Amino acid sequence: MAKIQKIKGFADMFPKDAGVFTFLENTAREVFGRYGFGELRLPVLEKTELFAKSIGEDTDVVGKEMYTFPDRKGRSLTMRPEATAGMVRAFIESKEHQPGRISKYFATGPMFRYERPQKGRLRQFHQLDVEIFGAPEAAADAELILMLKTFLNAIGLSKLSIELNSLGCHECRPAYRQALVDYYHSKNREEFCEDCRRRMDTNPMRVLDCKVPACKELVKDAPSIGDHLCGECREHFADVRAILDGAGVAYELNPRLVRGLDYYVRTTFEVVSNDIGSQTAVAGGGRYDGLVRNLGGPDCPGTGFACGMERLALLLGELEQQAPDFYLAVVDKNAANQAMLFAQQLRDKGLRGEVSYAGGSMKSRMRAANKSNAATCLIIGQDEFENRAVTVKDMAGDAEQYTTSQQEYINSL
Repeated sequence: MAKIQKIKGFADMFPKDAGVFTFLENTAREVFGRYGFGELRLPVLEKTELFAKSIGEDTDVVGKEMYTFPDRKGRSLTMRPEATAGMVRAFIESKEHQPGRISKYFATGPMFRYERPQKGRLRQFHQLDVEIFGAPEAAADAELILMLKTFLNAIGLSKLSIELNSLGCHECRPAYRQALVDYYHSKNREEFCEDCRRRMDTNPMRVLDCKVPACKELVKDAPSIGDHLCGECREHFADVRAILDGAGVAYELNPRLVRGLDYYVRTTFEVVSNDIGSQTAVAGGGRYDGLVRNLGGPDCPGTGFACGMERLALLLGELEQQAPDFYLAVVDKNAANQAMLFAQQLRDKGLRGEVSYAGGSMKSRMRAANKSNAATCLIIGQDEFENRAVTVKDMAGDAEQYTTSQQEYINSL
Protein backbone atom coordinates (compact mmCIF):
# COMPACT_ATOMS: atom_id res chain seq x y z
CA MET A 1 0.00 0.00 0.00
CA ALA A 2 1.30 3.45 -0.91
CA LYS A 3 2.43 5.60 1.98
CA ILE A 4 0.15 8.56 2.71
CA GLN A 5 2.15 11.76 3.12
CA LYS A 6 1.22 15.17 4.48
CA ILE A 7 -0.12 17.82 2.13
CA LYS A 8 2.42 20.19 0.58
CA GLY A 9 2.68 23.38 2.60
CA PHE A 10 1.37 21.77 5.80
CA ALA A 11 3.67 20.72 8.64
CA ASP A 12 3.68 18.29 11.54
CA MET A 13 4.95 19.77 14.79
CA PHE A 14 6.53 17.33 17.20
CA PRO A 15 7.12 18.32 20.86
CA LYS A 16 10.33 20.27 20.19
CA ASP A 17 8.64 22.55 17.64
CA ALA A 18 5.27 22.60 19.37
CA GLY A 19 7.02 23.73 22.55
CA VAL A 20 8.17 26.91 20.80
CA PHE A 21 4.59 27.71 19.77
CA THR A 22 3.33 26.99 23.29
CA PHE A 23 5.98 29.37 24.66
CA LEU A 24 4.87 32.09 22.22
CA GLU A 25 1.20 31.62 23.08
CA ASN A 26 1.74 31.58 26.84
CA THR A 27 3.97 34.64 26.72
CA ALA A 28 1.38 36.44 24.61
CA ARG A 29 -1.36 35.60 27.11
CA GLU A 30 0.74 37.01 29.96
CA VAL A 31 1.84 40.18 28.16
CA PHE A 32 -1.46 40.97 26.44
CA GLY A 33 -3.29 40.40 29.72
CA ARG A 34 -1.25 43.20 31.28
CA TYR A 35 -2.77 45.56 28.72
CA GLY A 36 -6.36 44.46 29.35
CA PHE A 37 -6.84 42.09 26.39
CA GLY A 38 -8.99 38.97 26.68
CA GLU A 39 -8.68 35.84 24.56
CA LEU A 40 -11.26 35.14 21.83
CA ARG A 41 -11.38 31.72 20.14
CA LEU A 42 -12.63 31.85 16.56
CA PRO A 43 -13.87 29.19 14.11
CA VAL A 44 -11.56 28.12 11.31
CA LEU A 45 -14.35 28.15 8.70
CA GLU A 46 -16.29 31.27 7.72
CA LYS A 47 -18.64 32.21 4.90
CA THR A 48 -16.63 33.22 1.84
CA GLU A 49 -18.42 36.56 1.51
CA LEU A 50 -16.90 37.65 4.85
CA PHE A 51 -13.43 37.76 3.32
CA ALA A 52 -14.59 39.03 -0.07
CA LYS A 53 -16.24 42.02 1.64
CA SER A 54 -13.50 42.68 4.20
CA ILE A 55 -10.24 41.89 2.44
CA GLY A 56 -11.38 42.98 -1.03
CA GLU A 57 -12.25 40.93 -4.10
CA ASP A 58 -9.37 42.47 -6.07
CA THR A 59 -6.71 41.37 -3.58
CA ASP A 60 -4.41 38.41 -4.20
CA VAL A 61 -5.69 36.77 -1.01
CA VAL A 62 -9.28 36.56 -2.26
CA GLY A 63 -8.47 36.16 -5.93
CA LYS A 64 -5.73 33.54 -5.71
CA GLU A 65 -4.94 32.24 -2.26
CA MET A 66 -8.06 31.19 -0.35
CA TYR A 67 -9.11 27.62 0.33
CA THR A 68 -12.75 27.89 -0.72
CA PHE A 69 -15.28 25.10 -1.29
CA PRO A 70 -19.05 24.47 -1.22
CA ASP A 71 -20.52 22.58 1.69
CA ARG A 72 -23.20 19.91 1.26
CA LYS A 73 -25.88 22.55 0.91
CA GLY A 74 -23.94 24.44 -1.74
CA ARG A 75 -22.91 27.32 0.52
CA SER A 76 -19.47 28.73 -0.19
CA LEU A 77 -17.14 28.37 2.81
CA THR A 78 -13.53 29.45 3.25
CA MET A 79 -10.80 28.37 5.63
CA ARG A 80 -9.74 31.63 7.23
CA PRO A 81 -6.76 33.30 5.49
CA GLU A 82 -6.45 35.86 8.31
CA ALA A 83 -8.13 36.56 11.64
CA THR A 84 -9.26 40.19 11.64
CA ALA A 85 -12.38 39.61 9.52
CA GLY A 86 -13.49 36.80 11.83
CA MET A 87 -12.78 38.97 14.87
CA VAL A 88 -14.98 41.73 13.45
CA ARG A 89 -17.76 39.29 12.53
CA ALA A 90 -17.73 37.84 16.07
CA PHE A 91 -17.67 41.34 17.59
CA ILE A 92 -20.73 42.38 15.57
CA GLU A 93 -22.67 39.19 16.37
CA SER A 94 -21.87 39.39 20.08
CA LYS A 95 -23.69 42.70 20.56
CA GLU A 96 -20.69 43.83 22.64
CA HIS A 97 -20.49 47.08 20.70
CA GLN A 98 -21.93 49.92 22.72
CA PRO A 99 -21.34 53.67 22.40
CA GLY A 100 -18.24 54.67 24.33
CA ARG A 101 -17.20 51.08 25.06
CA ILE A 102 -13.73 49.85 24.14
CA SER A 103 -13.24 46.11 23.54
CA LYS A 104 -9.81 44.44 23.44
CA TYR A 105 -9.30 40.89 22.18
CA PHE A 106 -6.55 38.59 21.02
CA ALA A 107 -6.69 35.24 19.27
CA THR A 108 -4.24 32.57 18.17
CA GLY A 109 -4.47 29.70 15.73
CA PRO A 110 -3.94 28.42 12.18
CA MET A 111 -4.64 30.40 8.99
CA PHE A 112 -4.71 29.03 5.44
CA ARG A 113 -3.50 30.47 2.15
CA TYR A 114 -2.74 28.63 -1.07
CA GLU A 115 0.59 30.15 -2.03
CA ARG A 116 4.09 28.94 -2.74
CA PRO A 117 5.53 27.45 0.47
CA GLN A 118 8.72 29.18 1.56
CA LYS A 119 10.85 29.73 4.61
CA GLY A 120 8.68 31.08 7.39
CA ARG A 121 5.41 30.83 5.44
CA LEU A 122 3.43 27.64 4.87
CA ARG A 123 -0.04 27.07 3.45
CA GLN A 124 -1.18 26.37 6.98
CA PHE A 125 0.51 28.99 9.13
CA HIS A 126 -0.18 30.34 12.60
CA GLN A 127 -0.79 33.85 13.86
CA LEU A 128 -1.24 35.81 17.04
CA ASP A 129 -3.92 38.38 16.30
CA VAL A 130 -4.79 41.44 18.43
CA GLU A 131 -7.67 43.90 17.95
CA ILE A 132 -9.09 47.00 19.67
CA PHE A 133 -12.66 48.06 18.86
CA GLY A 134 -14.16 51.41 19.77
CA ALA A 135 -11.04 53.58 20.09
CA PRO A 136 -10.46 56.15 17.30
CA GLU A 137 -7.59 57.80 19.18
CA ALA A 138 -3.97 57.66 18.05
CA ALA A 139 -3.14 56.44 21.57
CA ALA A 140 -4.73 53.07 20.74
CA ASP A 141 -2.41 52.62 17.74
CA ALA A 142 0.60 53.61 19.82
CA GLU A 143 -0.39 51.28 22.66
CA LEU A 144 -0.54 48.36 20.22
CA ILE A 145 2.98 49.08 19.01
CA LEU A 146 4.24 49.42 22.58
CA MET A 147 2.58 46.13 23.53
CA LEU A 148 3.97 44.38 20.47
CA LYS A 149 7.48 45.57 21.34
CA THR A 150 7.00 44.41 24.96
CA PHE A 151 5.91 40.97 23.72
CA LEU A 152 8.86 40.64 21.33
CA ASN A 153 11.27 41.64 24.09
CA ALA A 154 9.63 39.13 26.45
CA ILE A 155 10.30 36.25 24.05
CA GLY A 156 13.89 37.36 23.67
CA LEU A 157 13.82 39.25 20.36
CA SER A 158 15.31 42.73 20.31
CA LYS A 159 17.19 42.98 16.99
CA LEU A 160 14.10 43.96 15.02
CA SER A 161 13.10 47.15 13.21
CA ILE A 162 9.74 48.91 13.37
CA GLU A 163 8.55 50.59 10.16
CA LEU A 164 5.75 53.14 10.35
CA ASN A 165 3.50 54.92 7.86
CA SER A 166 0.09 56.54 7.52
CA LEU A 167 -2.24 55.47 4.71
CA GLY A 168 -4.57 58.44 5.06
CA CYS A 169 -8.34 58.04 5.36
CA HIS A 170 -11.30 57.66 3.03
CA GLU A 171 -11.38 61.44 2.66
CA CYS A 172 -7.80 62.11 1.59
CA ARG A 173 -6.72 58.78 0.09
CA PRO A 174 -8.75 58.95 -3.17
CA ALA A 175 -6.70 61.92 -4.36
CA TYR A 176 -3.52 60.03 -3.55
CA ARG A 177 -4.72 56.92 -5.38
CA GLN A 178 -5.40 59.04 -8.45
CA ALA A 179 -1.94 60.60 -8.20
CA LEU A 180 -0.45 57.11 -8.17
CA VAL A 181 -2.51 56.01 -11.18
CA ASP A 182 -1.39 59.10 -13.10
CA TYR A 183 2.23 58.36 -12.16
CA TYR A 184 2.01 54.73 -13.31
CA HIS A 185 0.45 55.75 -16.61
CA SER A 186 3.38 58.09 -17.19
CA LYS A 187 5.64 55.04 -17.20
CA ASN A 188 5.93 52.21 -19.70
CA ARG A 189 3.26 49.81 -18.45
CA GLU A 190 5.05 46.79 -19.93
CA GLU A 191 8.06 47.37 -17.70
CA PHE A 192 5.99 46.48 -14.61
CA CYS A 193 5.44 42.86 -13.58
CA GLU A 194 2.13 41.16 -14.38
CA ASP A 195 0.78 41.58 -10.84
CA CYS A 196 1.57 45.30 -10.79
CA ARG A 197 -0.06 45.84 -14.19
CA ARG A 198 -3.20 44.24 -12.80
CA ARG A 199 -3.07 46.29 -9.60
CA MET A 200 -2.47 49.70 -11.20
CA ASP A 201 -6.14 50.53 -11.57
CA THR A 202 -7.74 48.20 -8.99
CA ASN A 203 -5.33 48.52 -6.04
CA PRO A 204 -2.67 51.07 -6.99
CA MET A 205 -1.12 51.36 -3.51
CA ARG A 206 -0.10 47.69 -3.62
CA VAL A 207 2.26 48.44 -6.51
CA LEU A 208 4.42 50.34 -4.01
CA ASP A 209 4.89 47.13 -2.03
CA CYS A 210 6.07 44.97 -4.95
CA LYS A 211 9.30 43.09 -4.26
CA VAL A 212 10.32 42.73 -7.93
CA PRO A 213 13.52 44.82 -8.38
CA ALA A 214 12.39 46.37 -11.66
CA CYS A 215 9.10 47.51 -10.11
CA LYS A 216 10.86 48.88 -7.02
CA GLU A 217 13.03 50.99 -9.30
CA LEU A 218 10.03 52.24 -11.28
CA VAL A 219 8.15 53.46 -8.19
CA LYS A 220 11.08 55.02 -6.32
CA ASP A 221 9.93 58.51 -7.41
CA ALA A 222 6.20 57.85 -7.01
CA PRO A 223 4.13 60.39 -5.04
CA SER A 224 4.33 60.03 -1.27
CA ILE A 225 1.21 59.55 0.85
CA GLY A 226 2.66 61.99 3.38
CA ASP A 227 2.17 64.83 0.91
CA HIS A 228 -1.53 64.00 0.52
CA LEU A 229 -2.69 63.55 4.13
CA CYS A 230 -5.55 65.70 5.35
CA GLY A 231 -5.14 67.75 8.52
CA GLU A 232 -6.80 65.17 10.79
CA CYS A 233 -4.63 62.33 9.44
CA ARG A 234 -1.46 64.40 9.87
CA GLU A 235 -2.43 65.17 13.47
CA HIS A 236 -3.31 61.53 14.18
CA PHE A 237 0.03 60.33 12.82
CA ALA A 238 1.93 63.00 14.75
CA ASP A 239 0.27 61.84 17.99
CA VAL A 240 1.26 58.21 17.35
CA ARG A 241 4.86 59.25 16.78
CA ALA A 242 4.89 61.52 19.84
CA ILE A 243 3.89 58.63 22.12
CA LEU A 244 6.48 56.29 20.59
CA ASP A 245 9.14 58.98 20.86
CA GLY A 246 8.22 59.59 24.49
CA ALA A 247 8.53 55.87 25.24
CA GLY A 248 11.93 55.73 23.55
CA VAL A 249 10.75 53.34 20.82
CA ALA A 250 12.91 53.53 17.70
CA TYR A 251 11.14 53.33 14.34
CA GLU A 252 11.70 54.19 10.71
CA LEU A 253 9.25 56.11 8.53
CA ASN A 254 8.57 54.13 5.38
CA PRO A 255 6.31 55.94 2.89
CA ARG A 256 6.24 52.79 0.74
CA LEU A 257 4.77 50.67 3.54
CA VAL A 258 1.25 49.58 2.63
CA ARG A 259 -0.82 46.69 3.87
CA GLY A 260 -2.03 43.97 1.55
CA LEU A 261 -5.65 44.20 2.65
CA ASP A 262 -8.10 46.90 1.56
CA TYR A 263 -9.52 47.75 4.95
CA TYR A 264 -6.50 49.61 6.40
CA VAL A 265 -6.52 53.40 6.96
CA ARG A 266 -4.22 55.85 8.75
CA THR A 267 -1.58 54.17 10.95
CA THR A 268 0.13 51.11 9.51
CA PHE A 269 3.25 49.41 10.82
CA GLU A 270 5.48 46.37 10.42
CA VAL A 271 8.19 44.72 12.48
CA VAL A 272 10.89 43.35 10.20
CA SER A 273 13.97 41.18 10.49
CA ASN A 274 16.85 40.61 8.09
CA ASP A 275 17.61 37.17 9.52
CA ILE A 276 14.87 35.01 7.95
CA GLY A 277 15.39 35.39 4.22
CA SER A 278 13.18 37.30 1.80
CA GLN A 279 10.09 37.22 4.05
CA THR A 280 11.27 39.95 6.39
CA ALA A 281 8.01 40.91 8.15
CA VAL A 282 7.35 39.07 11.42
CA ALA A 283 4.42 41.25 12.55
CA GLY A 284 2.30 44.02 11.17
CA GLY A 285 -0.98 45.84 11.47
CA GLY A 286 -2.74 49.13 11.56
CA ARG A 287 -6.06 50.92 11.69
CA TYR A 288 -9.27 49.88 9.87
CA ASP A 289 -11.96 52.34 10.96
CA GLY A 290 -14.55 51.45 8.30
CA LEU A 291 -14.40 47.66 8.42
CA VAL A 292 -16.96 47.06 11.18
CA ARG A 293 -19.52 49.20 9.34
CA ASN A 294 -18.74 47.52 6.00
CA LEU A 295 -19.52 44.12 7.53
CA GLY A 296 -22.92 45.16 8.83
CA GLY A 297 -22.01 46.54 12.24
CA PRO A 298 -22.07 50.05 13.68
CA ASP A 299 -19.66 52.78 12.66
CA CYS A 300 -17.06 51.53 15.15
CA PRO A 301 -13.31 52.20 14.74
CA GLY A 302 -10.79 49.38 14.95
CA THR A 303 -7.06 48.85 15.07
CA GLY A 304 -4.88 45.76 15.49
CA PHE A 305 -1.92 43.65 14.45
CA ALA A 306 -0.91 40.07 13.75
CA CYS A 307 2.34 38.14 14.35
CA GLY A 308 3.46 35.28 12.15
CA MET A 309 4.37 32.52 14.59
CA GLU A 310 6.43 30.48 12.12
CA ARG A 311 8.63 33.50 11.48
CA LEU A 312 9.00 34.23 15.18
CA ALA A 313 9.95 30.58 15.69
CA LEU A 314 12.67 30.89 13.04
CA LEU A 315 14.18 33.82 14.92
CA LEU A 316 13.95 32.07 18.28
CA GLY A 317 15.49 28.78 17.16
CA GLU A 318 15.34 25.82 19.53
CA LEU A 319 14.27 26.46 23.09
CA GLU A 320 15.93 24.63 25.93
CA GLN A 321 13.68 21.77 26.94
CA GLN A 322 12.76 21.43 30.61
CA ALA A 323 14.44 18.29 31.97
CA PRO A 324 12.27 15.79 33.89
CA ASP A 325 12.71 15.48 37.64
CA PHE A 326 13.07 11.72 37.60
CA TYR A 327 13.42 8.62 35.50
CA LEU A 328 12.07 5.49 37.19
CA ALA A 329 14.03 2.47 35.99
CA VAL A 330 12.31 -0.91 36.37
CA VAL A 331 14.92 -3.66 36.46
CA ASP A 332 12.72 -6.52 37.71
CA LYS A 333 9.78 -7.16 35.34
CA ASN A 334 7.63 -8.16 38.33
CA ALA A 335 7.96 -4.63 39.69
CA ALA A 336 6.31 -2.93 36.69
CA ASN A 337 2.90 -2.37 38.31
CA GLN A 338 4.37 -1.30 41.65
CA ALA A 339 6.69 1.14 39.85
CA MET A 340 3.81 2.69 37.90
CA LEU A 341 1.84 3.33 41.11
CA PHE A 342 4.94 4.78 42.79
CA ALA A 343 5.51 7.08 39.79
CA GLN A 344 1.91 8.25 40.07
CA GLN A 345 2.52 9.26 43.69
CA LEU A 346 5.55 11.27 42.57
CA ARG A 347 3.50 13.03 39.91
CA ASP A 348 0.78 13.77 42.44
CA LYS A 349 3.49 15.64 44.36
CA GLY A 350 4.09 17.79 41.28
CA LEU A 351 7.20 16.05 39.92
CA ARG A 352 7.72 15.47 36.20
CA GLY A 353 9.15 12.17 35.06
CA GLU A 354 9.07 8.98 33.05
CA VAL A 355 8.84 5.33 34.04
CA SER A 356 9.92 2.31 32.06
CA TYR A 357 6.96 0.02 31.42
CA ALA A 358 8.74 -3.30 31.85
CA GLY A 359 11.90 -4.78 33.27
CA GLY A 360 15.27 -4.63 31.55
CA SER A 361 18.98 -4.79 32.20
CA MET A 362 20.53 -2.21 34.51
CA LYS A 363 22.78 -1.07 31.65
CA SER A 364 19.88 -0.40 29.26
CA ARG A 365 17.86 1.34 31.95
CA MET A 366 20.73 3.66 32.92
CA ARG A 367 21.26 4.44 29.27
CA ALA A 368 17.59 5.45 29.03
CA ALA A 369 17.90 7.53 32.22
CA ASN A 370 20.88 9.43 30.79
CA LYS A 371 19.05 10.03 27.53
CA SER A 372 16.06 11.48 29.40
CA ASN A 373 18.28 14.12 31.08
CA ALA A 374 16.42 13.51 34.33
CA ALA A 375 17.91 14.98 37.49
CA THR A 376 17.38 11.77 39.43
CA CYS A 377 17.27 8.10 38.48
CA LEU A 378 15.03 5.94 40.71
CA ILE A 379 15.70 2.21 40.48
CA ILE A 380 13.39 -0.66 41.40
CA GLY A 381 14.93 -4.10 41.06
CA GLN A 382 14.09 -7.42 42.72
CA ASP A 383 15.23 -6.38 46.23
CA GLU A 384 13.48 -3.01 46.03
CA PHE A 385 10.31 -4.68 44.74
CA GLU A 386 10.21 -7.19 47.60
CA ASN A 387 10.83 -4.50 50.25
CA ARG A 388 8.79 -1.70 48.63
CA ALA A 389 12.00 0.30 48.47
CA VAL A 390 13.68 2.46 45.84
CA THR A 391 17.33 3.19 45.05
CA VAL A 392 18.02 6.87 44.39
CA LYS A 393 20.84 7.99 42.08
CA ASP A 394 21.67 11.66 41.57
CA MET A 395 22.32 12.05 37.83
CA ALA A 396 23.52 15.64 38.01
CA GLY A 397 25.96 15.59 40.91
CA ASP A 398 28.50 13.34 42.62
CA ALA A 399 26.30 12.24 45.51
CA GLU A 400 26.37 8.52 46.26
CA GLN A 401 23.25 6.54 45.54
CA TYR A 402 21.22 5.28 48.46
CA THR A 403 18.22 3.05 49.11
CA THR A 404 15.15 4.01 51.12
CA SER A 405 11.54 2.93 51.40
CA GLN A 406 9.20 4.26 48.77
CA GLN A 407 6.99 5.86 51.42
CA GLU A 408 9.91 7.62 53.12
CA TYR A 409 11.00 8.98 49.76
CA ILE A 410 7.47 10.31 49.12
CA ASN A 411 7.40 11.87 52.60
CA SER A 412 10.71 13.64 51.97
CA LEU A 413 9.37 15.57 49.00
